[in-house]
Formats: sequence, structure tokens, C-alpha cells
Amino acid sequence: MANGAWRNARIRGGYQLPLAVLFVLAVAVVLIGKAQSTLFDRARAHVTDWLAPGLEVVHRPFDWVSGWWANLDEAYGVYRENLRLKEENARLRQWQTAAVTLDARLKRYQLLLHAVPDPALTSVLAHVIGRARRPFLETMILDAGNANGVKPGQAVIDSRGMIGRIFLAGQHTSWVILLSDLNSRVPVTMEPSHANAILAGDNSQAPSLQTLAQGAHVKQGDQVMSSGDGGILPPGLAIGTVIAGGNGFRVALLADSASSQDVEIVDFKNPPEQPRAPTPNDLPVAAAGLPPAAPPAPPTANTSPLASAPAVQSPPAGKPAAKPAVKPAPAANPPPANENLPDDQ
Repeated sequence: MANGAWRNARIRGGYQLPLAVLFVLAVAVVLIGKAQSTLFDRARAHVTDWLAPGLEVVHRPFDWVSGWWANLDEAYGVYRENLRLKEENARLRQWQTAAVTLDARLKRYQLLLHAVPDPALTSVLAHVIGRARRPFLETMILDAGNANGVKPGQAVIDSRGMIGRIFLAGQHTSWVILLSDLNSRVPVTMEPSHANAILAGDNSQAPSLQTLAQGAHVKQGDQVMSSGDGGILPPGLAIGTVIAGGNGFRVALLADSASSQDVEIVDFKNPPEQPRAPTPNDLPVAAAGLPPAAPPAPPTANTSPLASAPAVQSPPAGKPAAKPAVKPAPAANPPPANENLPDDQ
């Protein structure tokens, strides 16, 4: 009995001694680490260099399995994307056929109606060389300027839609004010409702839509295009899609100004013709090609003694006018009527 108790106490004492030694070593390591932090960093670096070849050998199978799994997932994603693109391509071919048919019909109608053809649009390809985003200004810088025919007010588009318009043009560079800028105001029209509105930027990704007419029928999903009002921007430039936003409507822009690299600067060749200044000789009837109106006829009512006088007829052509008859004037002092009467009367 006594031998068993002694044996258990010895075993417990043998376990407690290594624990105490480990505790002392841990405290010593922490103190040395606080005092000499670079010592452990160098030791860690040497250990890592010594174990690097072994770690590469051990980690190579894991890298191979991870790469194979990533390739398998990517292959499956490419397969799904390929199916989606095939369906989209089939739908786009149908729309292309419809667009070609409608375009041919439109040209035939314009020819029959002798319609004025749309003005030709020319463009200059430019590259984005800078972007500036400030609290009250969102712009981009292009590498084309006055030397390339760039002028303020011209529209800037990319392959998806309109981005903004030129507001400052130098000799070789130009600045573009984006549609989302706080200072941007662009006249637009919605299809198919043909409602006119103003696209007002507010430094958000979706500018607000301010309708001009009361009771304009605007709904979510309508297509927004430039209307061409004012003669600065060409009509028909794609801008975005109407979406609901808060108390009104907003426009989800088709073009992404943050990712655009190459853009086109559209030159509108058909500005509105300014009429000449009117002159005092420009009367409405003369402008319409009519002779001036005759003066009004004199009144016919007998409102004065002159109205009862006979009208003087003009002599026929080639004959002298007849002299009016002159009546003898009465005596200035007529004799009194009772001058030869007898005195007795």
C-alpha cells in the first residue's frame, strides 16, 4: 500500500518537472523575442530557406489538383457561356433581319414622299488619356483637339452609346463632360412614346429624367435617345433605358465611361439655318407673296354736309376736264325794298 502511494507521487512529480521547465523556457523565449525581435526574424528566414525545397515537393501535388479543378470549372463556365452566346446570336440574327427589312421599307417610303434625307455624320476616333473625378465635375480627356476638327458641343460615343459631349477643346486635346456630371443637361426623347425630356446629371451612375410635358407617358423599359433639339447634338444617339428611381424616373446608361478606352467624336454637319434679321419693309403679306392690301373705303353714311355733295367724276382719258359753271355773286349792298314807297304809307 505504501509502495503504491510512493510510486504515484513519484510519477506526478516527474510530470510536473517538465511542465515547469517548459513554462520557464516559454517565458524566456517571450522576453528574448521582445528584446531581440530581429533575431527571431532571421531565424525564421533561415528555417524557411532550409525547408523551401521540401515544401515545394510536398505542395506540388496540391497545386496540380487545384489547377486541374480550376480548369474543369472554367471549362464548364465556357460551355455555359457558349450556349448563351449561341442563343443570343440567334435572337440578334432575327433582329438583324427585321432591321434590314424595316430600313429598306423606310428608304422606299422616303423616296415616294420626297423626304429630306438625314444629314451625314462624320466622326473622329480618339483615345482616352485621362479621367478626372471631382465633387462637382466628372470629365475625361481625349487625345484629339482643334487640329482634328473637334469643336465644343460635339457628341462623344463608344460602341454601346453616348458618353457625353465636348465642352473644352484645345489644339491637340479635348475635355468631355459626362452625362452623369452635375452640370450636364441633354435633350432626349423616349421610344416608343416619343415623349421629350431633359436628361439631368447628378453625379450618380443613373442620371435623372425630367419630363417636359404634363401627362407624358413614360414607363420603365423605354429606350432613351438624343432628340436633336437645339441643333447641337445629332438625333437618334442611343443613351440608355428608363428605370424607376425614387419619386421619378432615371436612365441606366448603356456606355460605361469608367471602362471606355477608344471613343468617337461625332460631327453634326447639319446645324439649323438661322433666319435673317427682319427689316421694316418685311410685311407678313409681302413675305407670303401677296400684294399689299388696299386702303379702307370712305364711309357712306350722311353724317356731314360734305357727304351730301355730288361726287366729282373724273373725265375720261384723253379729254380735258370741263370747267365748272361760275354763278354771279350777289350784290354787296342791295337797295332796301321800301325805298320808292310814298311817304303817306
